[in-house]
Amino acid sequence: MAGPSGSGGPAARWKRHIVRQLQQRDRTQKALFQELVPAYNHLLEKAELLAQFSEKLQSEPNDVTPATHQGPWEEELWSDSDLFQSPATLRVKWQEEEEGLRLVCGEMAYQVVEKSVALGTLESELEERRSRLAALEARVAQLQEARAQETEKADARQARNSALREAYEALRAHTRLQEVALRRLEEEARDLLERLVQRKVRAAAERNLRNERREKAKQVRVSHELKKAAKRTVSISENPDTPGNGIREKAEMTLTLPAEPEFLEGEAGEKWKRPFRSASATSLTLSRCVDVVKGLLDFKKRRGHSIGGAPEQRYQSIPVCVAARPPTRAQDVLDAHLSEVNAVRFGPNSNLLATGGADRFIHLWNVVGGRLEANQTLEGAGGSITSLDFDPSGSQVLAATYSQAAQLWKVGEAQSKETLSGHTDKVTAAKFKLTRHQAVTGSRDRTVKEWDLSRAYCSRTIHVLSYCNDVVCGDHVIISGHNDQKIRFWDSRGPRCTQVIPVQGRVTSLNLSHDQLHLLSCSRDNTLKVIDLRVSNIRQVFSADGFKCGSDWTKAVFSPDRSYALAGSWDGALYIWDVDTGKLESSLRGPHCAAVNAVAWCYSGTHAVSVDQARKIVLWS
Repeated sequence: MAGPSGSGGPAARWKRHIVRQLQQRDRTQKALFQELVPAYNHLLEKAELLAQFSEKLQSEPNDVTPATHQGPWEEELWSDSDLFQSPATLRVKWQEEEEGLRLVCGEMAYQVVEKSVALGTLESELEERRSRLAALEARVAQLQEARAQETEKADARQARNSALREAYEALRAHTRLQEVALRRLEEEARDLLERLVQRKVRAAAERNLRNERREKAKQVRVSHELKKAAKRTVSISENPDTPGNGIREKAEMTLTLPAEPEFLEGEAGEKWKRPFRSASATSLTLSRCVDVVKGLLDFKKRRGHSIGGAPEQRYQSIPVCVAARPPTRAQDVLDAHLSEVNAVRFGPNSNLLATGGADRFIHLWNVVGGRLEANQTLEGAGGSITSLDFDPSGSQVLAATYSQAAQLWKVGEAQSKETLSGHTDKVTAAKFKLTRHQAVTGSRDRTVKEWDLSRAYCSRTIHVLSYCNDVVCGDHVIISGHNDQKIRFWDSRGPRCTQVIPVQGRVTSLNLSHDQLHLLSCSRDNTLKVIDLRVSNIRQVFSADGFKCGSDWTKAVFSPDRSYALAGSWDGALYIWDVDTGKLESSLRGPHCAAVNAVAWCYSGTHAVSVDQARKIVLWS
């Protein structure tokens, strides 16, 4: 019954256990019958002897004497009794013993019958158990066969897994080699890019130097020609018969001066006899002539080398930030709007800024002496203001509103100039492109639109899988940040998305550096990321203890020189990070008591502004 030693170990144990239990039961039952059967046999022998003795007594009742009928049984009776008894007494006694023996035999026979029945029951139970044991053995055989099959499958699967593991290890090794090669290629690409930039810088410097030399040579040539022209003389003769003023100029130019008279009678005579110079030569000095020519050249340069062309829009000069310093203190705090302020933007000249809020107003402010002075209020917005932007000249303001449109104002006019309609949901972002006649808007209707502002016409619609929270524009690229945790790049000259960069969290804002080489993104995972657009990867990730985005439109910005990144937190604090080191430079607290929605840094780098959900605007320096 025991199975194989390898696979039938547990089955052999329970089989041996059943056999031991059956043997124990047989020993117990057998012990009971071992005492009963000999006693029953002894009683049967006694009963047979008594029956024989009774028959003898019945056949010879009067011949019985103690001396003649002595046998083995008499000796036994005499041994059992101390006194001799009469045959009648013995007969009665024997009859009583016979009846008792019959009763005992009946009881024993009944017990034998009961034990036989119990034995039959146990035998049937044993047969049943044997049949169950046989079924279990068959089931065990089936299970052993199934186990062998499963073992074969497991071995095959393990072999396949081993092969896959080896292939995976080979792929990992290959991937590591490819990553090393990729890093080497990226380093080479960076080196090549830096060398290209340096070469372009050198070429630009050489070109500028050649232009300067050419300009200087041109100025020297013009100056020389003016000097020669100043040395020329003009002969003037007076004729009273000539109509008009009676003066006739004879333009007889000579390269040599005529000889003066040998004798001069006086100062007056000398005056009339000396040859006259032309008006241009006598009324203008040499330096004045040079200045006039320079002015003409500069005017020609400003007019695009077209003196007779149409007049052009002249932009104000934009302050250039050489090295920005992070703000350290609040200079002015005002309640700017009737409800929360969502957007803030500096103009190109750094002295004008605009704020927009949920009260549907846009306020223009002048920065004068470290204070904010109200300039103008722009009215007519159809909904809450979500985004603001100035055109390159600073003469127009573009705003995104919750009224499914973007609106355009001209600085100095209170009412809206144009309304850009076409979106079917809230407009969350509106930005000018590099010209004042083109703009881009993003909306929650999952579209990004390009606009021709000269005709208020949508020139292109880009459909996206997720709604847009912010957009920025480069030379030929549109960058949009979306709610599906992705930043998408669109070529303004092509129809499709050129690149997608995933980030961890919903994108709340985008800000492009002035050199258009780096992009700053803010997302709801409470981090800011700097993306190097030259290699299209994330260069730095900024985070800080306590920093948390307060809304889906929280804005973060670069400093004008891209040395720092500035963002506001849900607790009213401003956080400033060093872009080069990635470390937290400082945090500013105090004026704000609610979540900061947006921040702005002026182009000159001297001031920063923050706005919050409690209507406050704070000027920092």
